[in-house]
Amino acid sequence: MNAQTPIPAAVRVRDLARSFGDTRAVQGVSFDVASGEILGLVGPDGAGKTTTLRMLSGVLRADAGDIVVGGVDVRAQPEDAKLGLSYMPQRFGLYEDLTVMENIRFHAALFGVAARARALRAGELLQAAGLRGFESRLAGRLSGGMKQKLGLICALMHTPRVLLLDEPTTGVDPVSRRDFWAILYRLRETGVAIVMATAYMDEAERCTRLALLHAGQLRYCDTPERLKARMPGTLLALSAGAPALLRAVRARAPALPGVLGTLLMGDRVHVRVDDAAQRVAQLRAALADVDGLRIEPATPGIEDVFVALLEQGEGA
Repeated sequence: MNAQTPIPAAVRVRDLARSFGDTRAVQGVSFDVASGEILGLVGPDGAGKTTTLRMLSGVLRADAGDIVVGGVDVRAQPEDAKLGLSYMPQRFGLYEDLTVMENIRFHAALFGVAARARALRAGELLQAAGLRGFESRLAGRLSGGMKQKLGLICALMHTPRVLLLDEPTTGVDPVSRRDFWAILYRLRETGVAIVMATAYMDEAERCTRLALLHAGQLRYCDTPERLKARMPGTLLALSAGAPALLRAVRARAPALPGVLGTLLMGDRVHVRVDDAAQRVAQLRAALADVDGLRIEPATPGIEDVFVALLEQGEGA
């Protein structure tokens, strides 16, 4: 039996680089994204997420590296590449003085979508986004979540095979975020490759793989489960009876023996230790004067993992 020919990646990035003056915004970034995969770009502000997405979309010229989207070289043929992809920036270009349907028709016309296909596609996407019945409402009168869903509809009108999203749910209410992700999952099932930057770690957990960008470099790229397995140490959750006591725990825990790192998580402090069996008793003794102290094992989230890996300073 002949070996199967490998399926080419929907997105292929090699040694991507971009500088702004003396600032190296992106340095030697490489990754692949398969059809039907959601790659999440995460990292602190200034990590290079938006710059990377803008280069993938052809909006921003890369200084160096190779970008192939849907088999098209983005650097050499940016206009051709745009026919097979869609880019939704943080501030999507909706016209607030146009209605929902007028915005949809306008964006469809930009990509040459025929009128009949436009009507069918718009109906499907309006239904999926829960915007049926709002076709005549001005875009400027929509809620923030509805605007984002309308932006996604417009971005999908020409049936792209690659979707680039820059923090599309920032500032959106939880129900709209849930609806937005339901649409993304349906797109994934049809084979659309999605690359999205997100500021929400619960959203990062939903991605097929995660790429951690830090200071313009790709430090890690793997599934959420494998990244969690790489986190050094064991995680404990410490809580106390009052905010002042919690601050005391956060201030004093880092100096205690065996503590590898701490992270404030709402009403708890996540403390990463080298050996939980040994350190729990030591933590209790060292914080014995803290009223209502509770120490419990904790399951690490993506934020815990990334803080730990960056502090550890390992290579990708």
